[in-house]
Amino acid sequence: MSVALISGGLPPLALYVHLPWCVRKCPYCDFNSYTAGDAAARERYLEALLADIRFEAERAAGRPIISVFLGGGTPSLFSPQQIGELLEGLDDHFVLAGDVEITMEANPGTVECGDPAGYRKAGVNRLSIGAQSFSREALRVLGRIHSVEDIGRAVSEARESGFDNINLDIMYGLPGQSVTAAISDLERGARLEANHLSWYQLTLEPNTVFHARPPAAMPDDELSYAIQCGGQERLAELGFEQYEVSAYVLDGRRSKHNLNYWSFGDYLAIGAGAHGKISNEEGIWRYVKPANPKQYMESIEAGKLSPECKSVGVEDRLFEFMLNALRLTDGFSEALFVARTGLPADKLRKRLEAPVEKGLITSSGRCFWQVTPFGRRFLNDLQAEFLPK
Repeated sequence: MSVALISGGLPPLALYVHLPWCVRKCPYCDFNSYTAGDAAARERYLEALLADIRFEAERAAGRPIISVFLGGGTPSLFSPQQIGELLEGLDDHFVLAGDVEITMEANPGTVECGDPAGYRKAGVNRLSIGAQSFSREALRVLGRIHSVEDIGRAVSEARESGFDNINLDIMYGLPGQSVTAAISDLERGARLEANHLSWYQLTLEPNTVFHARPPAAMPDDELSYAIQCGGQERLAELGFEQYEVSAYVLDGRRSKHNLNYWSFGDYLAIGAGAHGKISNEEGIWRYVKPANPKQYMESIEAGKLSPECKSVGVEDRLFEFMLNALRLTDGFSEALFVARTGLPADKLRKRLEAPVEKGLITSSGRCFWQVTPFGRRFLNDLQAEFLPK
């Protein structure tokens, strides 16, 4: 272990719980999710999660948890009682920070949204609603089963249930979408008074239906960039602060969980296919749980859940830190790099020489680095500069 990791202390620790089932798999989705509906073995899976919690609590070794994220899949397919039992298990076995952020993903449709009041009572204090678009045609093409009206209803019910921290997921770069249509989606999301918007571009990921059969009239690069610039300008006019490539906040309540990812913090993994990263006295490690829910449950029931931890080497540490930190609008300090990777600042500066010369990133002159507007446009190229040699 390096001196930097010892002197800088361990990074913040978050926790991710994966709930893998959906009513229907969307054609653009490459997440570890499965269509099961009423056939989903929810109670059996919950028991597996509670056993996994006890396993991961040993890994946490008493470190406080700053955020919990219930992702999927569609977590709101689980009842408030089941979510409450899950959160009770977390509270029993982990040290949860006094201001812990507990986010749950939900979709707006009647079948998928569940009972917001029940989830709030169970302990969820942040809701992330998958709106995706306010265009009926776009929702149809995206394979969404909720309506435009469902989105407003879901946000309203969440507000009435006591949620004051609500994120809306909205996509752009949709088939046949214009700049005007994309901005209209943002304006309608803002009118619902969600305090956080995750606005991200549709990409055709491998192993998805859209990758195998791309939809017609996908915007080209120039139109997508025009949509991005127009949307960012309109969001700023609406009072939203951009703090990451795809994250915008209205009242300063940035997502603790996502910020922890982007600043190379640690996170525990619970559930099928969940990925974890943990730092300790011996180095930095990554691990992953079995992806298939049946295999995951069987391995826990047989007492054989022992995911292999793989050490993150020097070059991988640098790349993984930069892959995430370059997404931050505010930039990052060399001190953060040293503390989170255990590597010397000189190693970072050496790798920054080429992207600085290309105008992709710049320094404020106080050991602080920030992506330029040019670098933000070509972020993938900038991130590639730090691939392990």
